[in-house]
Amino acid sequence: MIEKIPFGKTGHLSTRTIFGAAALGAMRQSKADAVLDVLLEFGVNHIDTAAGYGDSELRIAPWLKRHPGAFFLATKTGERTYQRARDGVRRSLERLGVDRIDLIQLHNLSIERDRQVALGPGGALEALVEARDQGLVRFIGVTGHGTYVAARHLDSLASFPFASVLLPYNHAMMTQPEYASDFNALYALCRERGVAVQTIKSLAERRWRETDEGRRYAWYKPIRDEDALRRAVHFVLAREGLFLNTSSDATLLRETLTAASQSTERLTDAALGEDAERLGVEPLFVRDVSDQV
Repeated sequence: MIEKIPFGKTGHLSTRTIFGAAALGAMRQSKADAVLDVLLEFGVNHIDTAAGYGDSELRIAPWLKRHPGAFFLATKTGERTYQRARDGVRRSLERLGVDRIDLIQLHNLSIERDRQVALGPGGALEALVEARDQGLVRFIGVTGHGTYVAARHLDSLASFPFASVLLPYNHAMMTQPEYASDFNALYALCRERGVAVQTIKSLAERRWRETDEGRRYAWYKPIRDEDALRRAVHFVLAREGLFLNTSSDATLLRETLTAASQSTERLTDAALGEDAERLGVEPLFVRDVSDQV
């Protein structure tokens, strides 16, 4: 089974591998049920979705009814203003079919002007705090993409005691000195304060190219090589306290959870570098070049 550790200061012991429910956004219910059943098989007890993930919240709803209390439930709002975020929280509660969400997250606060609006007067954060005070949500987090996100999260944590952060983390991203420095500073602060750190894009190989063939289940090309995939998963889990949110490509869910349930192997930069060279791994985000999805 997959290791469980405290999810920050929430009091919940979450599996270190969290189900990234973006994978359900365009699925039929029957297919979504089959994917979600895999979580039970591996003991995953934490689901992360978002209002903007297509029909994901709707696909999760009937499954939550069949397994009440089995999962720490997280969703996200991409709204930046009070009223729209307030309405969004209630819409997510209705779509998920629940009375309370465990974690509501301000989605993708990677751009400074968005962060200032969402955290400022009349911003989305006011609506999330209100929802928490009303018992509609339990905790509030923040997420983001790109190479500036770790620095933005540091700014956000200086303004509000968020329960969790979410951002990219893989070997390719950490070969970029500026990003690595920002990530390490954020990681240290979160460890000090008991803030949960969720990571995304663990299996990212590179961005798609026009010449790439085959079905595309994620916006980036994922690692499919079995050994490289295992090492990519273990790269994340080898770092104490990190959580790995699974890919939006559900075809890799079982392989990811299998790797996460195994003893973490001792990794070297040489082995990870060989995987990168052999597969053509590239950072998804490069500062001031490709910082957006």
